[in-house]
Amino acid sequence: MANLTSHIHCQNCSMAALCLPYQLDQEGMNRLDTIIQRHKPLHKRDVLVNAGAPLKYLYAVRSGSLKSYTIDDNGVEQIIDFHLPGDLVGFDALAEGQHRSYSQALETTMLCEVPIVSLDELVIEMPSLRKQMMRLMSSEIFSSKQLLGTLNNRSAHQRLAHFLVTLSDRFKARGLSSTSFRLTMTRADIGNYLGLSVETISRILSALQGEGVIDVQNKLVNIIEPARLRELAH
Repeated sequence: MANLTSHIHCQNCSMAALCLPYQLDQEGMNRLDTIIQRHKPLHKRDVLVNAGAPLKYLYAVRSGSLKSYTIDDNGVEQIIDFHLPGDLVGFDALAEGQHRSYSQALETTMLCEVPIVSLDELVIEMPSLRKQMMRLMSSEIFSSKQLLGTLNNRSAHQRLAHFLVTLSDRFKARGLSSTSFRLTMTRADIGNYLGLSVETISRILSALQGEGVIDVQNKLVNIIEPARLRELAH
């Protein structure tokens, strides 16, 4: 491709260990790389997929972030996931061949498109790729069940603490700081995801800051006492 992202390949992608190429040998990476297309950049609030759209691609996040959400019959939005670099978007469409949720960029976001037809052929021929697909889907299912447990069994303080701890762990897995990171989602998004009001999110953040557990400056979060935050999350 003639655009600026044409030099990006699985072999030199910093997110490869979290994505489809994980544990593939050089030949396997080369074969996977031949089917991947580099998606043009998404800008903040651009919609990647709409609910009901046919499944054509899975999308691997190279940089940036997105949120996935559903809209009920009354037009109420429910955020179901936040996607960071290394995540795959579109697993919800595998069952019926169409997307069940919307996905929207939270900031400028770069993606790789993985054609589902070509991927189906490769996973048959490459057991290691099939194993990684299963691993990624299993991880997504576990995360969904974990969120349900968080909403059912934790207080508002515990929900937000757990959310921050989970983000911290996810950033660490990506080679980034686990104690200082920027929230690309709004407080309204976080509240929607956790089943809390914006006012409650702001109140708890202020309380955690007052206790010296975290420091929040606009969207930048610094975790001052990681162990204490984990205690609060549980």
